[in-house]
Amino acid sequence: MSPSYRNPARTPRSAALYPQACELIPAGVNSTARARFAGWDPYPLFAHHGTGAHLFDVDGNRYIDYLLGLGPMILGHRPPRVTAAVVKAIQERGTMFALPTADEITLARRIIDLVPSIEQIRLCNTGTEAVLYALRLARTFTGRAKVIRFEGMYHGFSDGVYWSKHPPLDEAGPPAHPIPVAQGPGLPPGLAEQLIVLPWNDIDALREAVNREGENIAAVLTEPVMCNTGCILPEPGYLEAMRAITAACGILLIYDEVITGFRLNIAGAQGHYGIRPDLSVFAKGLGGGFPVAALGGRKDIMDLVADGTVSMAGTYAANTIAVAAAHAALDELTEPGVYERLYRRCGRLFTGLERVLHDARLDAYVVGIGPVLQVWFAEHPIRNYRDAARHASHEHFRRWWEGMLDRGVLFHPHPFENLFVSFAHSDDDIDQTLEAAGAVVKDIRAHG
Repeated sequence: MSPSYRNPARTPRSAALYPQACELIPAGVNSTARARFAGWDPYPLFAHHGTGAHLFDVDGNRYIDYLLGLGPMILGHRPPRVTAAVVKAIQERGTMFALPTADEITLARRIIDLVPSIEQIRLCNTGTEAVLYALRLARTFTGRAKVIRFEGMYHGFSDGVYWSKHPPLDEAGPPAHPIPVAQGPGLPPGLAEQLIVLPWNDIDALREAVNREGENIAAVLTEPVMCNTGCILPEPGYLEAMRAITAACGILLIYDEVITGFRLNIAGAQGHYGIRPDLSVFAKGLGGGFPVAALGGRKDIMDLVADGTVSMAGTYAANTIAVAAAHAALDELTEPGVYERLYRRCGRLFTGLERVLHDARLDAYVVGIGPVLQVWFAEHPIRNYRDAARHASHEHFRRWWEGMLDRGVLFHPHPFENLFVSFAHSDDDIDQTLEAAGAVVKDIRAHG
């Protein structure tokens, strides 16, 4: 039976808009993560506007927003400096020219100066696009075809990687040797032959795969922190071992930092952990709420683009809006002390949530790093996708999510998503969130 909101009187306009949307838009939404089957059951909330760390729906409800557009609103909604920069660029310059601009050069220099592994960089429109090009470069540079990816990660929706995101366990093969499972129909089955799917946080499985097929492997594609099955951190030494194994065998290490880039650190997760991948993909945090992505890395690899061997095209790539937004976002993110203040605030949220869960004696715990976290309702530790699929309680998470929603706190209803904290969240927002959390977990505890 599909769940229903326990307090539907809060959202009558969303309820009325949803069937209208379904008549015209498949599933009533324009992205899978907003769909009813993604957790927004019986209907998604319809947004009206956002300001700073707060979102307002069409029914006038105000939420402390930890959904943050699934991550791009790292500076909060309508950050004044970014908004002003984009408006000025449109009014004074235009939106796109299909010609380069000087601002692209200065933006590239800024990113290269901030991220040690980046020697050259190209702008793209989406993370999906950037990952597609990264794999094309890796295969060309190495002369090899196969790519290692990990169960439970999402690297965009292109045919070559839209596999084994959240596969049914009865189709996914043995835990130590998963088999590629298409995310849905329409993906050519032959593409599975170019993928090696592995469990996350298992260095022995990676070493075995490389020993077995290293001469055929072009790249290891990974998030440095698993952010598409909740939040699962790399175990100590895992990323370092992965870097050593790939370097020793001439396999390119590609970091998908669509979520972690410019969020965990000005240099992303690679800056936080001190790892240098060969290629890196950035997106959500770079644009301050505007669509912009980037692919960068070693110059000897990127040279394949320079001479036209590998084509990277895109009518909208490096458009005026994207470049202006990225410049303004980096102005904000490079202000002295901003990450230190963000981490202090995130630490208060993290420890506060741990405390309320402990006091309620629930089988639940918090996992996260800085402004990315998730609450797991589970009796067992979760170190990879299969642990999450087996042990995470969707029923308890639904009660947690809806209880928080009723108290004015918004995040995604699926336990395999994340809570994001922005630079716009205040201490008062954190206090209100923790107060709401305390009431919700007591209610969960009281009702079993």
